[in-house]
Amino acid sequence: MNYSNILQSFHLTAIQWFAICLAVFVLGLSKSGIKGLGIIIVVILAFVFGEKASTGVLLPMLIGADILAVVYYNKHAQWKYIIKLLPAMIVGVLVGVWVGNDISEEIFKRIMAVIIIGSVLIMFIMENRKSANVPTNKWFSNGTGFMAGFTTMVGNLAGPISDIYFLAMRLPKNEFIGTAAWLFFIVNVFKLPFHIFVWNTISVKTLVLNSVLIPVIILGFFLGAYIVTLISNVNYRRFILIVTALGGVIMLFR
Repeated sequence: MNYSNILQSFHLTAIQWFAICLAVFVLGLSKSGIKGLGIIIVVILAFVFGEKASTGVLLPMLIGADILAVVYYNKHAQWKYIIKLLPAMIVGVLVGVWVGNDISEEIFKRIMAVIIIGSVLIMFIMENRKSANVPTNKWFSNGTGFMAGFTTMVGNLAGPISDIYFLAMRLPKNEFIGTAAWLFFIVNVFKLPFHIFVWNTISVKTLVLNSVLIPVIILGFFLGAYIVTLISNVNYRRFILIVTALGGVIMLFR
């Protein structure tokens, strides 16, 4: 197998290579715990590869970064929240597989943007009230899980939805990151066969591209993990809310 020829078959310009490396570096940062950056990754890769094709290019790299996060933050994972969200997320993924080819990208982006921005506004209100109460209604966890599963399948955009849930649960910084790491590792592995055999967005060609980008993921992850240690729990929550809100605005107008 000639890796050089495979990479050349993508016909990527120097600017596109730079954009891809930037997106993958941001992916490493995001999976290390600097949340709310997922929209940047999705926008860049969609610009280079197209909306649907980019989901297959991104997924193996997400799984690679998930593995780093699971190993690094494993002891902080709160499995009771994973168990609450996972069944509904699986259902959401399956629905996403079914309708993913037919849904209007424009309508999807608008709906997602409204949901994200609305969720962030609710979270800002909850933060200002300084209430220690957390939502316990099953409709909240199941609804959040379904939307996260659906959006992660259709556009790898579940990050803002899950972030809102974990913020609502008032998880401390490391527990937030460790729980999200395990949840998305499980879900992303579950998505893999659908991308390979149903949507045909993952191939040997895309995996070769993924393989040369591994060092960039690792660099972004460990730099991000260091930055996370410098952020307090309070500032971490504020950072997540602000970046997630900006992501919703970007999605609305991109």
